[in-house]
Amino acid sequence: MIELLCTLPIERAEELKYFTDPSLFPSIVSEVLGRSVTAEEIIRLSRKLLDTSDRNALKYRVSFILSLDAKTETYLARKYSFVREAAGLEYRMEKSRLDYRPIVVGSGPAGLFAALILAEAGARPILFERGGDVDARKSAVKHFMNTGELDSRCNVQFGEGGAGTFSDGKLKPGRIDPVKYKILTEFVSAGAPEEILYRGDAHIGTDNLCTVVKNIRKKIISLGGEVHFNCRVTDITVEDHRITAVTAGGKEYPAKGVIFATGHSARDVFYLLRDKGAALEAKSFGIGVRAEHPQEHINRIMYGRYADRRELGAASYHLVTHLKSGRSVYSFCMCPGGTVVAAASDADGVVTNGMSTFARDGANANAALLVSVDSRDFGSDDPLAGVELQKNLERRAFLAGGGEHRAVAQRMEDLMNGTHSSGFGEVKPTYGRGCTPGDMSAVLPEYIVSSLKDAIRDFDEWMPGYYLPDAVLTGSETRSTSPVRVLRGEECEAVGISGLYPAGEGAGYAGGILSAACDGIRCAVALLRKG
Repeated sequence: MIELLCTLPIERAEELKYFTDPSLFPSIVSEVLGRSVTAEEIIRLSRKLLDTSDRNALKYRVSFILSLDAKTETYLARKYSFVREAAGLEYRMEKSRLDYRPIVVGSGPAGLFAALILAEAGARPILFERGGDVDARKSAVKHFMNTGELDSRCNVQFGEGGAGTFSDGKLKPGRIDPVKYKILTEFVSAGAPEEILYRGDAHIGTDNLCTVVKNIRKKIISLGGEVHFNCRVTDITVEDHRITAVTAGGKEYPAKGVIFATGHSARDVFYLLRDKGAALEAKSFGIGVRAEHPQEHINRIMYGRYADRRELGAASYHLVTHLKSGRSVYSFCMCPGGTVVAAASDADGVVTNGMSTFARDGANANAALLVSVDSRDFGSDDPLAGVELQKNLERRAFLAGGGEHRAVAQRMEDLMNGTHSSGFGEVKPTYGRGCTPGDMSAVLPEYIVSSLKDAIRDFDEWMPGYYLPDAVLTGSETRSTSPVRVLRGEECEAVGISGLYPAGEGAGYAGGILSAACDGIRCAVALLRKG
């Protein structure tokens, strides 16, 4: 098989119904190749990505997988730079040789896919999750949004599906390999839209994710696995630097191989692992705010004269700048047509995050605007000093918002001028627990606020219109990624504790749903191969 890569102007994409009708594929493939290609020879559309680098001439970058005779494929691959051999996507399944049942802690993407691979291998894994199943979790989140009464065990951070369930469900697939394709096809089988198999900007949406994670759990159980909700791991037993037991829900379970995929907000786990002898190190992460603009405004900026074409969907953006101070400021987890979420897991902290449904049809666009922080900002050599910085800023945000998990929000113009916001203009904040107009200087340290100002100037230069006086900045955004890395060796075992496999975003080895799922699979395979 070969892969044909081509670039098509937006006008041509319209003729092709934006690649939604496979019967139109042969005409474009034949035209690009200069030879007739039948529908039977086109295996699938493998990639579709809108290129907005020239906003006066939008185009799509697409690729198709073709199956022709071997001689023709070789000839075309040699003749054209836009034809290459297609990568194989078959995932090779592992078979279990274990004489014990492995344990997985955490049911986010890393934990779910680690458990799924173990279950498919016949290992009958046991999965512990401190929060509830996704239905109980939705109820807990709704109650929190309505009342401000937080369930510290089951919330936007904890519960089936992990923190990513209440997000946009962005996948950031990049170049597809067998592991990524395995994950994407499992998502589709579990109820995700089929377009995630080929969209370069693939997203599932929190509405679909709730169904997807439930169906993956059901598959794990059907293959002999167990899933225990509301069952927090409170201790592990380590003898001669080897894990021998896990205490979960007040009961001790013997353990030889344990995958810890507990997410970036399970702070108690970091302290537990440090106390039990695992090697940890502080890592850099981002702190800042959620920036909200009208989605139509972002569409006009990103799509230019094409902004009214609804087929393009809600526009997204990604921005990064490197300041003279040595800090980086970047957009993160951009949620087109989304809302800002109250994402706290502590009773005395305010945390923001972003969320979109699959339709991305909300009035506002939001994205985290984050400033890089590292050991120079932590005030200590303790590997958990970054965690303490997070806690401190989340408490400050809670107090500045006036309690009840209200957040502080500031108009962009007021931030730039260093003035306290007294209200909001064109852009209304969407943060679920309500916003108190204020000043980010009451929430974030000066080096963060000054870096945000410098970055907004840069971003507006590169993306004219980004600076919008009435844009709303809501804080604080502290949970973008883990502030800690649990060190592990080449075979994914924790340094200091044999048989323990730190996995995913919480352990410091991933940065999103797909990468976390990949790392969960990596750890599961390592555990199976060790035997």
